[in-house]
Amino acid sequence: MLQVSVAKEPFDAVVVGSGATGGWAAKRLTEAGWRVALLEAGPKITPKDFTEHVQPWQLTYLGQSPVIRRERPIQSLCYACRESNYQWFVNDLENPYTQEKPFHWIRQRVLGGRSLSWGRQAYRMSELDFKAASHDGYGDDWPISYDEMVPYYEIVENYVGISGQSEGLPQLPDSVFLPPMEMTCGETILRDKVREKMGRVVTIGRVAIVTKTHNGRAACHYCGPCEQGCATFSYFSSPWTTIADAQRTGRLTLICDAVAARIPTKDGKATGVAYIDRVTREPNEVRARVVVLCASTLESTRLLLNSNICNQNDALGHYVMDHIYQGGASGTMPALEARPWAGPPQRPNGIYIPRFRNVKEKETNGFIRGYGYQGGGSPTFDMGASGFGAAYKDAVRQGTWNIGITAWCECLARKENYVEIDPERVDAWGIPILKIHAEYLDNEKKLWQDAREQGAEMLEAAGAKDVRLNGVHSVPGFCIHEIGTARMGNDPRTSVVNRFNQAHEVPNIFVTDGACWVSSGCQNPTLTMMAITVRACDYMTIKYATKQAA
Repeated sequence: MLQVSVAKEPFDAVVVGSGATGGWAAKRLTEAGWRVALLEAGPKITPKDFTEHVQPWQLTYLGQSPVIRRERPIQSLCYACRESNYQWFVNDLENPYTQEKPFHWIRQRVLGGRSLSWGRQAYRMSELDFKAASHDGYGDDWPISYDEMVPYYEIVENYVGISGQSEGLPQLPDSVFLPPMEMTCGETILRDKVREKMGRVVTIGRVAIVTKTHNGRAACHYCGPCEQGCATFSYFSSPWTTIADAQRTGRLTLICDAVAARIPTKDGKATGVAYIDRVTREPNEVRARVVVLCASTLESTRLLLNSNICNQNDALGHYVMDHIYQGGASGTMPALEARPWAGPPQRPNGIYIPRFRNVKEKETNGFIRGYGYQGGGSPTFDMGASGFGAAYKDAVRQGTWNIGITAWCECLARKENYVEIDPERVDAWGIPILKIHAEYLDNEKKLWQDAREQGAEMLEAAGAKDVRLNGVHSVPGFCIHEIGTARMGNDPRTSVVNRFNQAHEVPNIFVTDGACWVSSGCQNPTLTMMAITVRACDYMTIKYATKQAA
């Protein structure tokens, strides 16, 4: 275990989880003068552990170690889990969970959590998302509005650095942007033809990677495998940004290898967090006046369920959501076959097609809500070409241009999609595990099917040939956008936390990660999670200005 000195007096706050939201909580609270303990279930890492420049042929198993498949059968399904970084992902044998129906729970236990390997796509939610129930009558509105969130989006964006292009769309509000990355020829053809023939927008992806020096981080140099770490810190990850800032205040105590087990309470208030040393298996406890849960959606809810708190109304654990995706199409661009590749070969970004379904007040297409596409166009290299020297290099570049788009579709919040504690199973540290009950139903499947058909139409409008529909949709969890289970709301009878992420039942507990979400939208959620965390922390520092959490 990382050796730290734990103060005898209670901390002002203990933050559970060191990922995107936990890093922001640590930064915001320490910079406000709070003494904070940050718990991370996994080990500490440094840039020396990065492998972004290690090529597959330099590895023993060329990137696919049998150890990964044996110890991490679920984690190995993730595109980012490789021989070069698999230690960042949980060992599924040590961290089991019960699947009532297929659910792929991708987890990383390491300093920085999934901020080490996230896809970095960063999109704001809109008023259409926060007030979706008012728009179409299904479910519940968020107890906050887009206008309330704007200042917090701006705080996060100005700090993180979001590369992108303004488009002026109400359903996908613009961020504070760094210069956008360039599109390829195939992507610009798609953009122009889709706009001309269908009136839809195709834009470059909005991504948390800096394209010029920003807050001491160097511009991306397009080396490619971001999920293996970034020595220049060009993409946003909490250890080298928010957590580093918190450490510089001198008020952060970082405790790694600390597996949170439960939240002790006394007189209706949390007294801290009990945890187990990941290495020695010894029990420990951190005392604090405020507990901030940023452990990731299902881990935060698991901690509350195992503590038997915040569940008087039976809302805790319910309404789990994850975007359904892999609905789209792909094809070739014959108009570009004679054009050699001349762009950056490892651009860590793609294109984005914002939601266009059910945006207008009265619009309906046999389903509610919508989806947005991500994708890209680039050539394949003709590795079978013959020749030698410059002529051979030219021949290799004359490959087929491919283009494809895949939709991320909204998942409706349903109470029957839920998690609970499995009374018969525990993990390697003796902590009861989750049993997950979640599936996609008709609305998600209709969105997915429509996304396939519309994707094909857009590619054909751009002149693509050999257009093929994507075949199978994802299972819940596989999108790695799990949200819900400790939802935000004004009514304590139907929600777990209030509009400032404060637990109704235990008021000195705050849940600021994806667990607090009311509806999923179709955008990647991390930017909004970080903005929500900043807002909640600012509320804490005002409410508990005297540092006496009462």
